Amino acid sequence: MTTPPTTVDTTKAGTESVASPAEIAHTAGRLAESVGTAVVGNGYPLRLALAAILAGGHVLFEDNPGLGKTLLARSLAGALGLEFRRLQFTPDLLPSDITGSYLYHPGKAEFRFQAGPVFAGLLLADEINRTPPKTQSALLEAMQEGQVSVEGNTHMLPRPFHVIATANQIEYEGTYALPEAQLDRFLIRTRLGYPPPQAEAEMLRRRIARAKGDQPVAQVTDPASLLRLQAGVERVDADADIIGYCVDLATASRRHSSVEAGVSPRGTQALLLLARAWAVLDGRGFVLPEDVKAVAVAGLGHRLVLTLQANAESVSGEDVVRQLLATVPTPPTLRAVTR
Repeated sequence: MTTPPTTVDTTKAGTESVASPAEIAHTAGRLAESVGTAVVGNGYPLRLALAAILAGGHVLFEDNPGLGKTLLARSLAGALGLEFRRLQFTPDLLPSDITGSYLYHPGKAEFRFQAGPVFAGLLLADEINRTPPKTQSALLEAMQEGQVSVEGNTHMLPRPFHVIATANQIEYEGTYALPEAQLDRFLIRTRLGYPPPQAEAEMLRRRIARAKGDQPVAQVTDPASLLRLQAGVERVDADADIIGYCVDLATASRRHSSVEAGVSPRGTQALLLLARAWAVLDGRGFVLPEDVKAVAVAGLGHRLVLTLQANAESVSGEDVVRQLLATVPTPPTLRAVTR
């Protein structure tokens, strides 16, 4: 006899209603303000992460150590009201350490499923590139299907479910590059970068003022409310010219001389979904070409497989996407004129 893990059903009666663009924009502003009490000087990466989560996706922060990747993930979980779990990925980590496993209970003479840390609202996969591909792949089903399969049994994850992963981009010894299939499950890959001097000085002033470690953030939403916001993103409209622009970018990526394998149809869908989330952050129920451009580098750069020559010349996927944005014709912003 097996016992499935206990999960909370967040799809309550009130979640069938859909949040309006104005409500989503207002709530996103409050979320950014709440996270901003703990995280300083990361406005654009924070907005990208919010857009990705509102679109129901997962986030990969790839950057140097000590730039606040973990703090940003924990602060987002607190503001969103999601159960947060952090898992440090190491070379000896096993798939069962992520998904959970069946344990024998002598008292009842039965095996029961012991849920792993993946059963959370927001899982921080810290330094995901430090664990072998076999263990990395344990997240594939969870990220794509919202479930895990252990010993032939399927266990549903709570909703909403999001993964924020971090990767160290400057240290290669003892690390494993993420497979293309794994990268493709992340809606965005972005970097925080070093803060400007003013933001870094403000960070130090805040640390002195509070006389303690990290600043806790105020909760703004809960899982049920987040589902309403995500449903609202799905109502954002996109005209034929916007759809054509996304397709043109994907098609151009497949023909680029530095690209071995271009953006897949799943990547094109991800780009449009992310652009819709970016648009609704401004309170709009429709997408402009500028929305697509704002998210294209983070949404497409990690989906390109580059040629050996491009890698030898240190050309990145983000570089290629920037070239595409500069060369693929941009459709006119008719919506901005007519509304």
